[in-house]
Amino acid sequence: VSLQELLEPEAGTNKTAVAEFILLGLVETEEMQSLVFVLFLFAYLVTVGGNLMLDVGCITVTVPAMLSHLLSHRRTISYGACLTQLFFFHLLAGMDCFLLTTMAYDRFLAICRPLTYSIRMSQTVRRMLVAVSWTCAFTNALTHAIVLTTLNFCGPKEVNHFYCDLPQLFQLSCSSTQLNELLLFALGFLMVGAPVVLIIASYIHTAAAVLQIRSAEGRKKAFTCGSHLTVVFLFYGTGIFNYMRLGSEEDSDKDKGVGVFNTVINPMLNPLIYSLRNTDVQGALWRILVGRWSLT
Repeated sequence: VSLQELLEPEAGTNKTAVAEFILLGLVETEEMQSLVFVLFLFAYLVTVGGNLMLDVGCITVTVPAMLSHLLSHRRTISYGACLTQLFFFHLLAGMDCFLLTTMAYDRFLAICRPLTYSIRMSQTVRRMLVAVSWTCAFTNALTHAIVLTTLNFCGPKEVNHFYCDLPQLFQLSCSSTQLNELLLFALGFLMVGAPVVLIIASYIHTAAAVLQIRSAEGRKKAFTCGSHLTVVFLFYGTGIFNYMRLGSEEDSDKDKGVGVFNTVINPMLNPLIYSLRNTDVQGALWRILVGRWSLT
């Protein structure tokens, strides 16, 4: 059974009377739509070119569809397409959660356990981490998509966002969303809470080890940890704000702002942030910082 067949409402049932949704997007006027199209197209091209297949998932799921709607002036999205977009968005966002956790574990081993790094982070271990990450992310995304099909959508059908996501669809349901919300919090704790705890624990040990190193090599290691921590803060900060606080319709504009930051700005900034791991960039930045300190 294909995902499309699984997510489409069954014909002849009373599950939902809504066959498609209307994505209200970010702006209403045609002049502003043209500006948004140019800005988001630029952001998408920069992100794809800068990340080179590393972090183009969420922005690819959301932005090209929005650009298509801006060009065609059609804002409708079918029920099945909406749920499919939601599924892949949560699948790839879940993979980002586990990827950031794995990177923290990698930094912990490289700094705190350098002699056993090759054994603890062997090719077999890496494959296992990837397999577990994909399995957990897939299970989380599929669970949300399937449970969402139990809701009735009788109208209105206007989604106050530029892509389909759980909080906005909950607002449109004419049946109880209590189970869906409880499931979102429970799985959110597993998908976000557990990785955050592991990342914090790994960096407590890593920071203690780095502080004991007084050499230039220690400062370089601190820079590599700092770039990863910046991405962690931006990714988890916006995600927690969006999903651990199911907003009302009055909060939809805030949710759209967070959505832009989480799906567009974060991936676009990642290449710049991770460039701090480059030794030449680190050296140049360190010389600038030292020079300013000496001048003061």
